[in-house]
Amino acid sequence: MSQHGGLRRKIWAAFILQAAAISFAAVVGVYGASAVLKHVLIQRALQEEATHFWGRRDRDPGAEAPDTYNMTGYLADATNLSGELPEKLRGLPPGFHSLPRAQGGSLVMVEDRDGMRLYLLFKQEQVDSLAFWFGMAPLALVLAVVYLIAWSTYRASKRAVSPVIWLAGQVQRWDPKHPDVSALKPENLPVDVEGETLTLAQSLHDFASRIGHFVEREHNFTRDASHELRTPLTVIRVAGDMMEGDAALSPMSRRSLKRIQSAGRDMEALIEAFLILAREGDTGLPDEDFTVGEVMRDEIEKARPLLTGKPVELQLAIEHDFELRAPSRVLSVLVGNLLRNACHYTDAGRVVLTVKAGVITVQDTGVGMNDEELAKVFEPFYRAGDRRKDGQGIGLSIVRRLSDRYGWPVGMESEPGRGTTATISFPSASLP
Repeated sequence: MSQHGGLRRKIWAAFILQAAAISFAAVVGVYGASAVLKHVLIQRALQEEATHFWGRRDRDPGAEAPDTYNMTGYLADATNLSGELPEKLRGLPPGFHSLPRAQGGSLVMVEDRDGMRLYLLFKQEQVDSLAFWFGMAPLALVLAVVYLIAWSTYRASKRAVSPVIWLAGQVQRWDPKHPDVSALKPENLPVDVEGETLTLAQSLHDFASRIGHFVEREHNFTRDASHELRTPLTVIRVAGDMMEGDAALSPMSRRSLKRIQSAGRDMEALIEAFLILAREGDTGLPDEDFTVGEVMRDEIEKARPLLTGKPVELQLAIEHDFELRAPSRVLSVLVGNLLRNACHYTDAGRVVLTVKAGVITVQDTGVGMNDEELAKVFEPFYRAGDRRKDGQGIGLSIVRRLSDRYGWPVGMESEPGRGTTATISFPSASLP
């Protein structure tokens, strides 16, 4: 459902509801007017007619009951209601009455004076005629005016919001990475874009232009940083490897060299992770089909130098290999961070990398974490366990961000003094 289509429908629904509410109020009003006409105005007319008749009878005792186009009157002895009095009127006591339609449906007023009883009948046909002319005809006119005004207002509202709908359509077609803002240039705007909509269009044009420049700068930075940062690290690594072959190095210098090499490997991993995360929604790396076991073998070999001098066994167990379609370097960075974290915090025992059907686990026998530390373990720069260990406290934060980016859920279980188990699940894995 398009947003601009929804806006049109909402406006139309609002005016339909408005017209329906006004129509209902008009119908109720006319019905009330009919009731007033029937029970107040006609009763008052009958009462005045009776008063006029009794006054005329006082002046002329032989005056006959009214008999006009709209009204019929009967005068009878209040003690003897037989004679010319219709049967349907004989049982009516003094007061106002409404006869059922089977008996003519007339409105009747009965009044006694000086031993005589006067019956005045207002004909139902006239009541219906008055109800129509004073009720239905005005109702039809009111409803016609209401519908005409509602339609005109809807058309005017539609024209008023059409620039906003057009603007929403333009923004909806934007590519988030490369928004095309040419349609929002002042010379390309429709003539009906004015006022607040014109201000909004100009602001969006400026904002999208800044986004385009920002994306371009970010792309250039990522490209340049990928080259410039790796070059000195390569020099450091090669120089370190050459120095390692020097048999004249003292034990202290060799320990320092090991720390330099370890820090260099950590820096390479961090730089690669940052370059991957620098692109919003796009790592810049191509998707490929690869076997997870092969990537894990490479990561195990990269992690072995981290355990030099430690009584820790590093193992790879491939119980059920599987394939993925994704950038293999992303999986390398993700698992590499988990392995480095396990190696840093394990002084004795073993670190086991296990590949199962659609699952990778990294289990260690390190210092472990309590529940409070486990709850914060994915926060940037948070370091659980022994804080004297080397590390920057951002490895697991990188793991979480990469797992969220690719839909590979990561879970952690840990117990102080007994180690930690990290689990990565791959819902879209291809199992052979």
